[in-house]
Amino acid sequence: MFDKEIYIKRRKRLKEQVGNGLILLLGSEESSMNYKDNLYPFRQDSTFLYFFGIDQPALTALIDIDNDEEILFGDDLTTEQMVWTGYKEPLQSIADRVGIPEVKRKKHLDSEVAVALMQKRTIHFLPPYRPEHLETLKRLLGIEPLIMLNLASVELINAVVNQRSYKSPEEIAEIVDAVNTSVDMQLSAIKLAKEGMTEAQIAGNIQGIAIGAGGNLSFPTILTMHGEILHNGYSQSVLRNGGLVLCDCGAETDMHYAGDLTRTFPVNKKFTNIQRELYDIVFTAHKAAVELLKPGILFREVHLFACEKLVEGLHQLGLMKGDIKEAVALGAHALFFPCGLGHMMGLDTHDMENLGEQYVGYNKSIKQSKQFGLKSLRLGKELEEGFVITVEPGLYFNPDLINEWSAEKKFESFINYDRLENFKNVSGIRIEEDFLISTQGSQLLGKPLAKTADEIEELRLT
Repeated sequence: MFDKEIYIKRRKRLKEQVGNGLILLLGSEESSMNYKDNLYPFRQDSTFLYFFGIDQPALTALIDIDNDEEILFGDDLTTEQMVWTGYKEPLQSIADRVGIPEVKRKKHLDSEVAVALMQKRTIHFLPPYRPEHLETLKRLLGIEPLIMLNLASVELINAVVNQRSYKSPEEIAEIVDAVNTSVDMQLSAIKLAKEGMTEAQIAGNIQGIAIGAGGNLSFPTILTMHGEILHNGYSQSVLRNGGLVLCDCGAETDMHYAGDLTRTFPVNKKFTNIQRELYDIVFTAHKAAVELLKPGILFREVHLFACEKLVEGLHQLGLMKGDIKEAVALGAHALFFPCGLGHMMGLDTHDMENLGEQYVGYNKSIKQSKQFGLKSLRLGKELEEGFVITVEPGLYFNPDLINEWSAEKKFESFINYDRLENFKNVSGIRIEEDFLISTQGSQLLGKPLAKTADEIEELRLT
């Protein structure tokens, strides 16, 4: 939990930006795994954390802008309940530490909202993404789930995005801690992996590092020999010499700020010649993209420039041909790079994704593309000082996609399908790092981690 004044100032600014009415912020509930008392690990809603800092379940906050009141609704545990959980601090005591003067029993929330509805006051709420939020909003506001997303408050969404996009020094310190633990996770994976191990064994090891550092995973680990599948998880698949392991993992701190790093390494101690050539193409694109980072540049332009660097490298391997800029403009490169270059990061790995990419990554002047590949770019708008973003170019050789495009002769003026037949088993390569946009351009967050092919091989040999 940060200092009390930080939360007070955040809520004050939120009220000023939204302007009038009531703001209803729902905390997360505990969720049963396979029977009522066997629970999934609790994770508080990130926006609730940002404005209230209280990391416990079954809480709701009501901010009355017009009357300048802030009320927290929740219930203290009974002595009988604490037999199972241990002592839990009274909610009012916790609320005092974040500057909330009034706490009410959870049962009183319904009547508070009912009075506001009777008075025809505006009640602002964020797009619900959990089933219990849908049920709560239906009960409180009488809105059917099918139309609820359309009725979420755009004023509140924009106000939240306007604050959470710019990371304070305190937040940066938390993110750096998360990235440093993520570095330790990557180092362990690179050093530990060997032929005969399973993906799951390595993934379990690095999750232990995240938990041991005081937090947990910031997202489910992607650790796979099938890196051509963008969000493949991990399985009992056995590592085999000749293959590549793609490890995309991150830790979050006990305050839930995230790290997100990717490295790709050979099961063998060294890359094959073709693996190294492809890795170097991705590294070149990564380096070129990072050099462009600065306030004022459209991240979409950074993405497209990285795509051009990828195509340039594929030209040299004979996999692509024709005009490079035209190929990228038309989307021919998306056969090899069908996703975006990066995303915002903070309390969420994909920061504020639940609020809608059209608000977080785009704005009125720049809209999200509908083109395959480019439509998956989560961040397209102008970069600003205080943003924290990821940069993660890659090359992916998905046999199913290659076969489909080849059969359709899609972009055959740019793609050498005959030569591509020999690359269907390459899988995927991705390099990802986290950056703070600063007045000087950008700052790499966290301690150094091997990135070049030579550095990766050196780690594999230790």
